Amino acid sequence: MCDQHFEEQQAIRALLERYCDGVNQRDADIWGSTWAEDAVWELPHLDMAGLKGRETIVAAWLEAMKMFPFVNMMAMPGVIHVEGDRATMRSYTDEVAVTQDGTELRPRGQYDDECVKVAGEWKFSRRVFSVLHGE
Repeated sequence: MCDQHFEEQQAIRALLERYCDGVNQRDADIWGSTWAEDAVWELPHLDMAGLKGRETIVAAWLEAMKMFPFVNMMAMPGVIHVEGDRATMRSYTDEVAVTQDGTELRPRGQYDDECVKVAGEWKFSRRVFSVLHGE
């Protein structure tokens, strides 16, 4: 049981790493592959009640990325709790982004996530982002 729990945690860490890789590579296919079909993405600091559905989430992300010629995102999980084919994770982000006018942003944030295992692969079913510092 412990080995299986560890393996599931590692798979969820890999999900978070793939998410960051998608951001850093500006690759919507990689980034989009981390979301469940019916996922919800909440960004309260932008007064967004929640984007619903992978297609809507990816379209909004592509539009947002147009504002930043450079983005680098790193994330690290704080805690991961696995219960069968569902999990929760809290992770922390460290980002650098440059706007079109050259302004550099360095937000530090926290994601509170719900994950679901779909066809043997972990996906984000809900992500809620909070800015901890900067922006």
